[in-house]
Amino acid sequence: MQWWGWVVAGTLMLGAELAFIDAQFYLVFTGAAAIIVGLVSYVMPEFSAPAQWAGFAALAVISMFAFRNRVYRRLRGNLPEVLTGPAGSVLTLAAALAPGESARIEHGGSHWTVRNDSDGTIAAGSRARVVQVHGLTLLVQPDR
Repeated sequence: MQWWGWVVAGTLMLGAELAFIDAQFYLVFTGAAAIIVGLVSYVMPEFSAPAQWAGFAALAVISMFAFRNRVYRRLRGNLPEVLTGPAGSVLTLAAALAPGESARIEHGGSHWTVRNDSDGTIAAGSRARVVQVHGLTLLVQPDR
């Protein structure tokens, strides 16, 4: 590939990542690797096509593993975890649940299996907090 082809491809990858696609900085590092290979090909015209592709692959992979997480965290910050689904919600149990016992309930318009994930019995009519979701099973503990 011509040196300018690498530079154009790298610039397109950088532009796509920064302007249109949120690929979590993967295109930034592949684009930078392509630009570096293009510049090396310009300075060293004897740099063969197979060596260019090998250099591109090595630079892209090494830079992603070495720098992507650090750069991504620094620029994006540590975002809080987003809870989706019923985790964290509170429900009222119609029947008592002993530790490890399960029951079927309706919650949020859907039917779920609820399992007591605490060490004590949750009394009938008491409120329980969903602490974790495993498939269609809600793990609950008494709401305090």
